[in-house]
Amino acid sequence: MQNMAGGKGGTMKGKWRQWLVVGLVVTLLAFAYKGTADDYGHHYTQQALKRALVTFAIARGLNAVISVAQGTEVSIEPAGVGVNFTPGQILDPLNDLIEWFSWVMLMAATSLGIQELLLTILSAKAFTWVLIAVAAISGLLMWRRHQFPALQTWLSRLLLLLLVVRFSVPLMALASEGLYTAFMSERYDVSRQSIQSVTEKIGEVNRSAESAAQAAEDDSLLGTAKRLYESTVATLDVSSYVERYQAAAADVSEQVVNLIVVFVMQTVLLPLLFLWGVVQVARRVIQMDLSEKRRE
Repeated sequence: MQNMAGGKGGTMKGKWRQWLVVGLVVTLLAFAYKGTADDYGHHYTQQALKRALVTFAIARGLNAVISVAQGTEVSIEPAGVGVNFTPGQILDPLNDLIEWFSWVMLMAATSLGIQELLLTILSAKAFTWVLIAVAAISGLLMWRRHQFPALQTWLSRLLLLLLVVRFSVPLMALASEGLYTAFMSERYDVSRQSIQSVTEKIGEVNRSAESAAQAAEDDSLLGTAKRLYESTVATLDVSSYVERYQAAAADVSEQVVNLIVVFVMQTVLLPLLFLWGVVQVARRVIQMDLSEKRRE
Protein backbone atom coordinates (compact mmCIF):
# COMPACT_ATOMS: atom_id res chain seq x y z
CA MET A 1 0.00 0.00 0.00
CA GLN A 2 2.85 2.30 0.81
CA ASN A 3 4.32 1.56 -2.61
CA MET A 4 0.95 2.29 -4.20
CA ALA A 5 0.67 5.56 -2.27
CA GLY A 6 4.20 6.45 -3.20
CA GLY A 7 3.45 5.63 -6.82
CA LYS A 8 0.33 7.79 -6.82
CA GLY A 9 2.28 10.61 -5.15
CA GLY A 10 5.01 10.34 -7.74
CA THR A 11 2.44 10.34 -10.54
CA MET A 12 0.73 13.45 -9.15
CA LYS A 13 4.07 15.23 -8.85
CA GLY A 14 4.91 14.25 -12.38
CA LYS A 15 1.61 15.61 -13.69
CA TRP A 16 2.02 18.88 -11.78
CA ARG A 17 5.52 19.19 -13.19
CA GLN A 18 4.20 18.64 -16.71
CA TRP A 19 1.49 21.25 -16.30
CA LEU A 20 4.03 23.69 -14.86
CA VAL A 21 6.30 23.18 -17.85
CA VAL A 22 3.40 23.55 -20.27
CA GLY A 23 2.29 26.78 -18.58
CA LEU A 24 5.81 28.21 -18.67
CA VAL A 25 6.28 27.31 -22.35
CA VAL A 26 2.89 28.79 -23.30
CA THR A 27 3.76 32.00 -21.44
CA LEU A 28 7.11 32.29 -23.21
CA LEU A 29 5.48 31.61 -26.57
CA ALA A 30 2.94 34.37 -25.88
CA PHE A 31 5.77 36.80 -25.10
CA ALA A 32 7.61 35.69 -28.24
CA TYR A 33 4.53 36.22 -30.42
CA LYS A 34 3.67 39.60 -28.91
CA GLY A 35 7.28 40.81 -29.10
CA THR A 36 7.21 43.14 -26.08
CA ALA A 37 10.71 42.17 -24.97
CA ASP A 38 11.93 42.57 -28.55
CA ASP A 39 10.60 46.14 -28.73
CA TYR A 40 12.44 47.10 -25.56
CA GLY A 41 15.55 45.28 -26.77
CA HIS A 42 15.51 47.15 -30.09
CA HIS A 43 14.99 50.49 -28.32
CA TYR A 44 17.86 50.01 -25.86
CA THR A 45 20.21 48.58 -28.48
CA GLN A 46 19.56 51.52 -30.79
CA GLN A 47 20.23 53.95 -27.93
CA ALA A 48 23.53 52.23 -27.16
CA LEU A 49 24.45 52.21 -30.86
CA LYS A 50 23.76 55.95 -31.11
CA ARG A 51 25.98 56.57 -28.07
CA ALA A 52 28.75 54.51 -29.63
CA LEU A 53 28.53 56.35 -32.97
CA VAL A 54 28.44 59.77 -31.28
CA THR A 55 31.45 58.85 -29.17
CA PHE A 56 33.26 57.54 -32.26
CA ALA A 57 32.62 60.90 -33.95
CA ILE A 58 33.96 62.72 -30.87
CA ALA A 59 37.09 60.55 -30.95
CA ARG A 60 37.67 61.32 -34.62
CA GLY A 61 37.14 65.03 -33.95
CA LEU A 62 39.77 64.98 -31.21
CA ASN A 63 42.09 63.05 -33.50
CA ALA A 64 41.62 65.74 -36.17
CA VAL A 65 42.54 68.69 -33.91
CA ILE A 66 45.55 66.76 -32.59
CA SER A 67 46.70 66.13 -36.18
CA VAL A 68 46.39 69.86 -36.88
CA ALA A 69 48.35 70.64 -33.70
CA GLN A 70 51.12 68.25 -34.74
CA GLY A 71 51.37 69.90 -38.15
CA THR A 72 51.31 73.53 -36.97
CA GLU A 73 54.73 75.20 -36.73
CA VAL A 74 55.62 78.19 -34.57
CA SER A 75 58.45 80.19 -36.15
CA ILE A 76 60.88 82.34 -34.16
CA GLU A 77 64.03 84.19 -35.19
CA PRO A 78 66.45 84.42 -32.28
CA ALA A 79 69.47 86.57 -33.34
CA GLY A 80 68.05 86.67 -36.88
CA VAL A 81 68.20 82.89 -37.33
CA GLY A 82 64.89 81.27 -38.23
CA VAL A 83 63.85 78.30 -36.09
CA ASN A 84 60.61 76.33 -36.42
CA PHE A 85 58.93 74.54 -33.53
CA THR A 86 55.97 72.14 -33.55
CA PRO A 87 54.77 72.18 -29.95
CA GLY A 88 51.83 69.98 -30.93
CA GLN A 89 54.20 67.01 -31.15
CA ILE A 90 53.85 66.80 -27.37
CA LEU A 91 50.41 65.29 -28.10
CA ASP A 92 51.82 62.28 -29.97
CA PRO A 93 51.25 59.79 -27.06
CA LEU A 94 47.67 61.07 -26.74
CA ASN A 95 47.19 60.65 -30.47
CA ASP A 96 48.18 56.98 -30.15
CA LEU A 97 45.63 56.56 -27.34
CA ILE A 98 42.93 58.20 -29.47
CA GLU A 99 43.69 55.81 -32.32
CA TRP A 100 43.12 52.86 -29.96
CA PHE A 101 40.02 54.59 -28.61
CA SER A 102 38.61 54.96 -32.13
CA TRP A 103 39.24 51.25 -32.76
CA VAL A 104 37.44 50.33 -29.52
CA MET A 105 34.47 52.50 -30.45
CA LEU A 106 34.30 50.93 -33.90
CA MET A 107 34.36 47.50 -32.27
CA ALA A 108 31.61 48.56 -29.83
CA ALA A 109 29.44 49.92 -32.64
CA THR A 110 29.96 46.70 -34.61
CA SER A 111 28.99 44.58 -31.59
CA LEU A 112 25.81 46.60 -31.10
CA GLY A 113 25.03 46.38 -34.81
CA ILE A 114 25.33 42.58 -34.62
CA GLN A 115 23.01 42.55 -31.59
CA GLU A 116 20.49 44.66 -33.51
CA LEU A 117 20.66 42.24 -36.46
CA LEU A 118 20.20 39.21 -34.18
CA LEU A 119 17.19 40.88 -32.57
CA THR A 120 15.66 41.43 -36.00
CA ILE A 121 16.23 37.80 -37.01
CA LEU A 122 15.02 36.26 -33.75
CA SER A 123 11.92 38.47 -33.57
CA ALA A 124 10.84 37.53 -37.09
CA LYS A 125 7.44 35.83 -37.28
CA ALA A 126 8.94 32.90 -39.18
CA PHE A 127 11.22 32.05 -36.25
CA THR A 128 8.31 32.42 -33.82
CA TRP A 129 6.13 30.04 -35.85
CA VAL A 130 8.95 27.48 -35.96
CA LEU A 131 9.18 27.77 -32.18
CA ILE A 132 5.42 27.30 -31.80
CA ALA A 133 5.46 24.26 -34.10
CA VAL A 134 8.28 22.57 -32.17
CA ALA A 135 6.51 23.32 -28.88
CA ALA A 136 3.21 21.87 -30.16
CA ILE A 137 4.81 18.64 -31.40
CA SER A 138 6.83 18.31 -28.21
CA GLY A 139 3.68 18.84 -26.12
CA LEU A 140 1.80 16.14 -27.99
CA LEU A 141 4.63 13.67 -27.62
CA MET A 142 4.98 14.49 -23.91
CA TRP A 143 1.68 12.71 -23.26
CA ARG A 144 2.85 9.72 -25.31
CA ARG A 145 6.49 9.64 -24.33
CA HIS A 146 6.38 5.89 -23.73
CA GLN A 147 5.73 5.43 -27.47
CA PHE A 148 8.37 7.86 -28.74
CA PRO A 149 10.76 8.47 -25.83
CA ALA A 150 13.84 9.28 -27.93
CA LEU A 151 11.98 11.69 -30.21
CA GLN A 152 10.29 13.39 -27.27
CA THR A 153 13.64 13.87 -25.50
CA TRP A 154 15.25 15.27 -28.64
CA LEU A 155 12.39 17.71 -29.27
CA SER A 156 12.41 18.84 -25.63
CA ARG A 157 16.08 19.68 -25.89
CA LEU A 158 15.50 21.46 -29.21
CA LEU A 159 12.62 23.46 -27.72
CA LEU A 160 14.73 24.50 -24.74
CA LEU A 161 17.59 25.52 -27.03
CA LEU A 162 15.25 27.57 -29.24
CA LEU A 163 13.71 29.31 -26.22
CA VAL A 164 17.14 30.18 -24.84
CA VAL A 165 18.26 31.56 -28.22
CA ARG A 166 14.96 33.39 -28.74
CA PHE A 167 15.07 35.35 -25.48
CA SER A 168 18.81 35.61 -24.83
CA VAL A 169 19.49 38.67 -27.03
CA PRO A 170 16.55 40.86 -25.87
CA LEU A 171 17.20 39.96 -22.23
CA MET A 172 20.89 40.72 -22.73
CA ALA A 173 19.99 44.13 -24.17
CA LEU A 174 17.67 44.86 -21.22
CA ALA A 175 20.28 43.78 -18.65
CA SER A 176 23.06 45.73 -20.38
CA GLU A 177 21.02 48.93 -20.55
CA GLY A 178 19.90 48.51 -16.94
CA LEU A 179 23.49 48.21 -15.72
CA TYR A 180 24.52 51.16 -17.89
CA THR A 181 21.76 53.35 -16.45
CA ALA A 182 22.52 52.32 -12.88
CA PHE A 183 26.32 52.44 -12.87
CA MET A 184 27.84 53.89 -16.05
CA SER A 185 25.66 56.67 -17.46
CA GLU A 186 27.06 59.41 -15.21
CA ARG A 187 30.65 58.44 -16.00
CA TYR A 188 29.84 58.45 -19.72
CA ASP A 189 28.25 61.91 -19.64
CA VAL A 190 31.10 63.46 -17.64
CA SER A 191 33.81 61.93 -19.83
CA ARG A 192 32.08 62.80 -23.09
CA GLN A 193 31.61 66.45 -22.10
CA SER A 194 35.20 66.66 -20.90
CA ILE A 195 36.56 65.31 -24.19
CA GLN A 196 34.43 67.76 -26.17
CA SER A 197 35.73 70.61 -24.00
CA VAL A 198 39.35 69.52 -24.48
CA THR A 199 38.79 69.29 -28.24
CA GLU A 200 37.66 72.90 -28.23
CA LYS A 201 40.65 73.97 -26.10
CA ILE A 202 43.15 72.28 -28.40
CA GLY A 203 41.39 73.92 -31.35
CA GLU A 204 41.82 77.33 -29.74
CA VAL A 205 45.55 76.72 -29.20
CA ASN A 206 45.81 75.59 -32.85
CA ARG A 207 44.15 78.79 -34.06
CA SER A 208 46.51 80.87 -31.94
CA ALA A 209 49.54 79.09 -33.38
CA GLU A 210 48.20 79.37 -36.94
CA SER A 211 47.67 83.12 -36.47
CA ALA A 212 51.30 83.53 -35.41
CA ALA A 213 52.45 81.50 -38.44
CA GLN A 214 50.38 83.60 -40.84
CA ALA A 215 51.78 86.83 -39.35
CA ALA A 216 55.29 85.52 -39.94
CA GLU A 217 54.59 85.14 -43.69
CA ASP A 218 54.00 88.90 -44.28
CA ASP A 219 56.92 90.21 -46.43
CA SER A 220 56.18 93.96 -46.24
CA LEU A 221 58.34 96.45 -44.30
CA LEU A 222 55.64 96.74 -41.70
CA GLY A 223 55.40 93.01 -41.79
CA THR A 224 59.13 92.71 -41.10
CA ALA A 225 58.84 94.81 -37.98
CA LYS A 226 55.73 92.93 -36.97
CA ARG A 227 57.50 89.62 -37.61
CA LEU A 228 60.35 90.61 -35.30
CA TYR A 229 57.83 91.45 -32.62
CA GLU A 230 55.89 88.23 -33.20
CA SER A 231 59.17 86.30 -33.09
CA THR A 232 60.01 87.77 -29.71
CA VAL A 233 56.54 87.00 -28.40
CA ALA A 234 56.62 83.51 -29.90
CA THR A 235 59.94 82.84 -28.19
CA LEU A 236 58.21 83.47 -24.92
CA ASP A 237 55.05 81.60 -25.93
CA VAL A 238 56.54 78.32 -27.23
CA SER A 239 56.75 76.97 -23.69
CA SER A 240 53.23 78.28 -23.11
CA TYR A 241 51.93 76.28 -26.09
CA VAL A 242 53.64 73.16 -24.78
CA GLU A 243 52.20 73.66 -21.32
CA ARG A 244 48.68 74.21 -22.66
CA TYR A 245 48.89 71.09 -24.82
CA GLN A 246 50.25 69.09 -21.88
CA ALA A 247 47.44 70.25 -19.63
CA ALA A 248 44.84 69.23 -22.21
CA ALA A 249 46.48 65.84 -22.75
CA ALA A 250 46.71 65.10 -19.03
CA ASP A 251 43.01 65.85 -18.56
CA VAL A 252 41.65 63.98 -21.56
CA SER A 253 43.62 60.74 -21.17
CA GLU A 254 41.72 59.75 -18.04
CA GLN A 255 38.37 60.54 -19.68
CA VAL A 256 39.24 58.46 -22.75
CA VAL A 257 40.11 55.50 -20.53
CA ASN A 258 36.79 55.94 -18.69
CA LEU A 259 34.86 55.75 -21.96
CA ILE A 260 36.83 52.71 -23.07
CA VAL A 261 35.88 50.99 -19.81
CA VAL A 262 32.20 51.89 -20.25
CA PHE A 263 31.90 50.55 -23.79
CA VAL A 264 34.04 47.45 -23.28
CA MET A 265 31.92 46.56 -20.24
CA GLN A 266 28.62 47.17 -22.01
CA THR A 267 29.36 45.72 -25.45
CA VAL A 268 31.90 42.97 -24.76
CA LEU A 269 32.22 41.75 -21.18
CA LEU A 270 28.58 41.98 -20.06
CA PRO A 271 27.15 40.24 -23.16
CA LEU A 272 29.73 37.46 -22.89
CA LEU A 273 29.05 37.05 -19.17
CA PHE A 274 25.30 37.04 -19.74
CA LEU A 275 25.49 34.46 -22.53
CA TRP A 276 27.76 32.26 -20.41
CA GLY A 277 25.18 32.40 -17.60
CA VAL A 278 22.33 31.53 -19.99
CA VAL A 279 24.25 28.54 -21.34
CA GLN A 280 25.02 27.32 -17.83
CA VAL A 281 21.35 27.62 -16.78
CA ALA A 282 20.24 25.76 -19.91
CA ARG A 283 22.70 22.93 -19.26
CA ARG A 284 21.54 22.57 -15.67
CA VAL A 285 17.88 22.49 -16.68
CA ILE A 286 18.57 19.78 -19.26
CA GLN A 287 20.49 17.71 -16.72
CA MET A 288 17.73 18.03 -14.11
CA ASP A 289 15.12 16.99 -16.66
CA LEU A 290 17.09 13.93 -17.68
CA SER A 291 17.74 12.90 -14.08
CA GLU A 292 14.02 13.03 -13.32
CA LYS A 293 13.32 10.71 -16.24
CA ARG A 294 15.85 8.20 -14.99
CA ARG A 295 14.29 8.23 -11.55
CA GLU A 296 10.93 7.39 -13.04
